[in-house]
Amino acid sequence: MLRSLTNVPRDYAWGSPSLLADLEGRTPTGVPEAEVWFGDHPGDPADVAGGGTLDQLTGGTLPYLLKLLAAGRPLSIQVHPTKEQAQQGWARESALPLDDPRRNYRDDNHKPELIVALSDRFESLSGLRPIPDTLRLLDRLDDAPGVRSLRERLTAEGDPLGDAIGWLLGGEAAREVDEIIAAVTDAAAGSAGDEHPALRAVAAIAESSPGDPGVVVALLMNHLVLRRGEGVFLRAGLLHAYLSGLGVEIMAASDNVLRGGLTPKRIDVPELLAVLDTTPGEVPVLRPSGDESVTTYPVPVPDFALRRVALDGSAVELDVTGPTMVLATDGAVRVTAASGAELDVPVGTAAFATAEERALTLAGTGEAFIATPGR
Repeated sequence: MLRSLTNVPRDYAWGSPSLLADLEGRTPTGVPEAEVWFGDHPGDPADVAGGGTLDQLTGGTLPYLLKLLAAGRPLSIQVHPTKEQAQQGWARESALPLDDPRRNYRDDNHKPELIVALSDRFESLSGLRPIPDTLRLLDRLDDAPGVRSLRERLTAEGDPLGDAIGWLLGGEAAREVDEIIAAVTDAAAGSAGDEHPALRAVAAIAESSPGDPGVVVALLMNHLVLRRGEGVFLRAGLLHAYLSGLGVEIMAASDNVLRGGLTPKRIDVPELLAVLDTTPGEVPVLRPSGDESVTTYPVPVPDFALRRVALDGSAVELDVTGPTMVLATDGAVRVTAASGAELDVPVGTAAFATAEERALTLAGTGEAFIATPGR
């Protein structure tokens, strides 16, 4: 079976007013458009051509959630739980209604995710920077009391990053947060901003979220800029935030988010720290090969797999396993299933093939992303 999928963009405040409209070649709506969900998650199942929603076809069993994501301003800093943490959190909160603002867990699943850039520049914060590198960055700031306090915490014994994040978000460091933000803003406006793009990125975050302690948390994180076709995998426990750009995102079918700043929503600091992996380190960028029509993005989880297909007019045949989506992101894409069913897939929409379709053929010109369960 082959079916067309669409959905209405979600109007989160951080969304872009133009990126999704430009992708689809339509007039902007005038409001932020943040995400388009292609999945069967009960939070927003995709619409199926001819009527109904995808969960009615799948029974809500799809292990992954595929999205278009358009960030016009920074998303909240966040982390996702492991499966065990999600199951335990879901059980602890079982007495709370699903819409209760005290809830941290919307389901009992983990949420590893992969983002691949569609825009020429996709900016993100991914993981905690090695402490020696952050200390060198702090050396470029004025020696304000707040900067000294942060440096002292980062050079202490134990879990310095966890302790620093708890201190920043716990409400007792408001004066120090303001002093650090002021020092970052001053440094970013000078030569240090040219030498250290991360300082300019954090100063821009401060402009959109003035006084938010998450701005200083951002200062502790790796600043990544992805180019079109490049991706980054975000495992459970890894602190991250997308700052700007358009991308294709795939994740385990979950909506579990623990927030760590840059948001008016509730931040449960103890639960955040319980889920957060404070091990610092660089996060590798997954780069496509320049001479292949099919690019894979290896991920260490069984929930999903993602391939990028560049179409130049020749047909590309793909073996697939399990329920599969073909998301068109450029040009004119046509999908033919093993059963002989055919669909044109307009840019910004997806084709869904049920599990009995063991192979798909893509034709046309442009680009598509193929989502399947992992192996």
